[in-house]
Amino acid sequence: MTTLGASIFSTDISTAFHPEMTSLFWNQRRNPILKRLAVSTEQLASTATTVTSKTTPKRNFVEKESSEAAAFSTATAVKSKTTSTGTTYLSEESEGNRKSLKDYFDEAKDMIKADGAPPRWFSPLECGSHSPDSPLLLFLPGIDGVGVGLTRQHQRLGKIFDVWSLHIPVKDRTSFTGLVQLIERTIRSEHNHSPNKPIYLVGESLGACFALAVAARNPHIDLVLVLSNPATSFSMSVPQSTISLLEFIPGQMTLTLCHILSSMTGDPLKMAIDNVVKGISVPPTIQDLSTYLSVLADILPNETLLWKLELLKSASAYANARLHSVKAQTLILYSGKDQMMPSEEEGQRLSRELPNCQTRRFDDNGHFLLLEEGVDLVTIIKGAGYYRRGKCINYVSDFIPLTTTEFNKFCEEIRLRSDLTSPVMLSTLEDGKIVADLSGIPSEGPVLYVGYHNLLGLEAFPMVQQFMIQRNVLVRCVAHPMFFESKDGGLPDFEGNDTLRIVGGVPASAVNLYKLLSSKSHVMLHPGGMREALHRKGEEYKLFWPESSEFVRMSSTFGAKIIPFGAVGEDDIAQIVLDYNDQMRIPFLKSQIEEMNKRVVKLRTDITGEVANQPVHLPLPIPKIPGRFYYYFGKPIETKGRKQELRDRKKSQKLYLQVKGEVENCIAYLKEKRQNDPYRNILPRLIYQATHGFRAQVPTFEL
Repeated sequence: MTTLGASIFSTDISTAFHPEMTSLFWNQRRNPILKRLAVSTEQLASTATTVTSKTTPKRNFVEKESSEAAAFSTATAVKSKTTSTGTTYLSEESEGNRKSLKDYFDEAKDMIKADGAPPRWFSPLECGSHSPDSPLLLFLPGIDGVGVGLTRQHQRLGKIFDVWSLHIPVKDRTSFTGLVQLIERTIRSEHNHSPNKPIYLVGESLGACFALAVAARNPHIDLVLVLSNPATSFSMSVPQSTISLLEFIPGQMTLTLCHILSSMTGDPLKMAIDNVVKGISVPPTIQDLSTYLSVLADILPNETLLWKLELLKSASAYANARLHSVKAQTLILYSGKDQMMPSEEEGQRLSRELPNCQTRRFDDNGHFLLLEEGVDLVTIIKGAGYYRRGKCINYVSDFIPLTTTEFNKFCEEIRLRSDLTSPVMLSTLEDGKIVADLSGIPSEGPVLYVGYHNLLGLEAFPMVQQFMIQRNVLVRCVAHPMFFESKDGGLPDFEGNDTLRIVGGVPASAVNLYKLLSSKSHVMLHPGGMREALHRKGEEYKLFWPESSEFVRMSSTFGAKIIPFGAVGEDDIAQIVLDYNDQMRIPFLKSQIEEMNKRVVKLRTDITGEVANQPVHLPLPIPKIPGRFYYYFGKPIETKGRKQELRDRKKSQKLYLQVKGEVENCIAYLKEKRQNDPYRNILPRLIYQATHGFRAQVPTFEL
């Protein structure tokens, strides 16, 4: 895209912008809000003549100019509740200010008034609080072309992205190729300006085809595609069948618009149920729907609707013919109840066609997914592990703190596990006293929690939850890299992987541990790793640690406190009936395990012993009548001021063995004390909660 500097605008067109626009372009370094505009060069002349006689209506957006001018802009850094010591709390959010479908139609109505200009970029004013190093996000709209399809997402997206939206005016007839070239010039200009930053293309329906086309034509640019119900399935869609009817039966347009509107408003029954559960207002009234239909008719009059359908046809064919050239990181969001296109089948097809692709399915949502209640694009991107500010993801600096909504959802996801196991948390004060809460946990980092990994890691999430509730501290879990990889080298995508990423999980590596401790984080580490989490029969609570001290010297480098802990309860929850040894005797399971382990990232390839024997498999357990989980955090071990001392291998090894011994003591203590817990079994706990309230904390053994 050709760069447009301040001097290119003559006084003749200054009235097209806000009154202060003329002085603003000459004072970009001082003004915190920069007005910017981007249009194609061949349309510049028509832009100047078009806007001369018009004034811009009041809108909640800022038009965008070139990246060179953007360099002078200032931005407000993302605000999160982070102390000077690095302890991360829940980030701020204004959930009550989230917009509704009505806001979309109100803003769309304003956008299409007196609009004879060419396609262009604009930035919503709500999206002005991002930090200077935030990546650029370009929103490519669907069939409406207005560019406000992210209106319910603006508030959160604007904190972590520089958001630009493409606006295609109602009467504009720019060809598919022309629109692709406009997008292409923009990303090339921005890439030249910030070559080390990724550029996000969020495409909805038709916009997804634009994103795929641009990615295919620019494989050398670091693009991240987020595609919502891509229109690459247009040939099998409902709109495809209406083209001929619209040409010969003009009255068919109303039915088509009604169909589009029904896709936007969603499933009435689901909406009613959701509204009752949440205690909010009723679904749109007949009057609202009538207003929406009127605005939709203004956005898509008969001639424009026909043009957009032909554009969809061209875009779908073009994108499908070039899928083999798309190398960009891609996330496809598809709906289970899309009434306009077969999005579910298409999402699965594209995931097979594209080499670097993940998908997320939304069972109860329709075609206009990003406008629906409960869909949070930032959370989706975080869960997929797709947010990064540089060429590679940095799991420390790129981490976005949880919002209260995300934390509440996390608690809801593990609620059954927490209710069934009723975790007991014990910690040790500085004077050595054991208390039945987490008051012995330091509030300031860095802190390294070192312990035993229960079967399948069942103890990790309840621990994270309780630390947030009791201490307002987020513990970063160090986990196997396979939970963070997609397709080859990783596990199949499932909801648990997304949850792990959202709550701050980090792939196990020395570099990541170094970054976490240097940022004064609270870190959960299991030296036994997968060997403990996927142990064999009869190996409950047996430590499989390396011989060498992997974490001691790194902890001393940053003066981290080391807290040994024990977690007990897996043997009261489940019993393994088929372990690794059993499965390797079954030919079918053996071949599956061997095939999986060819793809999964290998750890500890440079050491020997049982801890290096970490083949990936899934033990087959059978559940028991639920017992209880117990956690005991020992007295913190100081490493501050011992950096030089612990450089000595013998001394660091001695401390390492001390930590290991403390973990074994914590486990032994819990195994003994739980024998005296009258509420170890679920039945006494249910009786207690029935009389004291189901949210009441169930007592445990005497300390």
